[in-house]
Amino acid sequence: MAIVKPFRGLRTPNQAVCEELACLPYDVMNSEEAAQMAAGKPKSLLHVTRAEIDCPAGTDIHSETVYNKSVENFKIFQEKGWLVQDEQPKFYIYAQTMDGRTQYGIVGCAACEDYMNGIIKKHELTRPDKEEDRMVLTRYVNANLEPVFFSYRAVPEIDAIVENIVKNQKADYDFVAEDGFGHHFWAINEPETNKRLEELFATKVPYTYVADGHHRTAAAARIGAEYKAKNPKHNGSEEYNFFMAVHFPDNQLKIIDYNRVVKDLNGLTEAQLLEKLETQFTVEKIGTEIHHPARLHEFSMYLAGNWYKLTAKPGSYNDSDPIGVLDVTILSKHVLADILDIQDLRTSKRIDFVGGIRGLGELKKRVDSGEMKVAFALYPVSMEQLLNIADTGNIMPPKTTWFEPKLRSGLVIHKI
Repeated sequence: MAIVKPFRGLRTPNQAVCEELACLPYDVMNSEEAAQMAAGKPKSLLHVTRAEIDCPAGTDIHSETVYNKSVENFKIFQEKGWLVQDEQPKFYIYAQTMDGRTQYGIVGCAACEDYMNGIIKKHELTRPDKEEDRMVLTRYVNANLEPVFFSYRAVPEIDAIVENIVKNQKADYDFVAEDGFGHHFWAINEPETNKRLEELFATKVPYTYVADGHHRTAAAARIGAEYKAKNPKHNGSEEYNFFMAVHFPDNQLKIIDYNRVVKDLNGLTEAQLLEKLETQFTVEKIGTEIHHPARLHEFSMYLAGNWYKLTAKPGSYNDSDPIGVLDVTILSKHVLADILDIQDLRTSKRIDFVGGIRGLGELKKRVDSGEMKVAFALYPVSMEQLLNIADTGNIMPPKTTWFEPKLRSGLVIHKI
């Protein structure tokens, strides 16, 4: 069963400060974008998570200078009272609203041990370089600055507790960010409610699932093991044994599409590409209007100013294989690898990935600009598919899932 426990969150006591403090996670932007987002906002947590924005131009983002600046800024945030630690351990509720739809999650600390023994299940591979970067920053600041995004199979008793709080208690923070998404946050102050939630996770939730934040999860687990090895008095209750995660029930989450754009056609003409595609797909020219895939095994392709519908033929996928049946597998094998000779999606410089939140117009834009040659849009996987893949120990191809909105950093921080 899953270990999810309350913690003494480090957070702002001020709603107005929260609106400036809260920011997008570090890995959805580059340094220039981070600097723009934090411009005129001295309280933005980007000054801690992306401290290179406060260093001289050209400073290596992985340098000691940047990490030391993170520590300095983090200390200033606490000295100025922008971040204050709660006196008692507690759970928190974090809700997000997008397009009129709200999803509610519980912020609590997951156990590093659960990641190591498979109670926390993953569905994507991680890159050691990205893990190491977050580990270094955690070592410097001794805190989980940003939450990871977990899911679990919904438990009615937990849902009822959350519903009661959000209906009857005023939110500590409630604001709409610059991207139009709503963010709402409640601290759960009643000791008995916190105790009951911890019990429910321990007795009703056998597994939790990494939805978004595989690298931060892996980094947190490695940090826990590292600190444990250095502590001769380790007893398992130390805060480094845990890391912060927002746990959303599966019945509230929706996965959106994660699409692909490719720089070249591997030496083929457009006509040759279309001919080769007909081996595994039924190819239908749609025209210049944007075309969205309507169902599984249907893809949209944008090439030379036109949209095409590609329907995978029987035999191009394996319905009895949880990975072989996925549309990302079909596209990766029969198009990206077999036709375009892109063998490793994690390292190839010829391919890029576009979250569905940007819309298919972004795919068209990047092809029309000449930056990319062809684009492919996919129908999103379901939550049930994701959970089943994780349960069977399988790993999805890279960039299969995309959740939106992204969790805001700075609503609460876990000190280790």
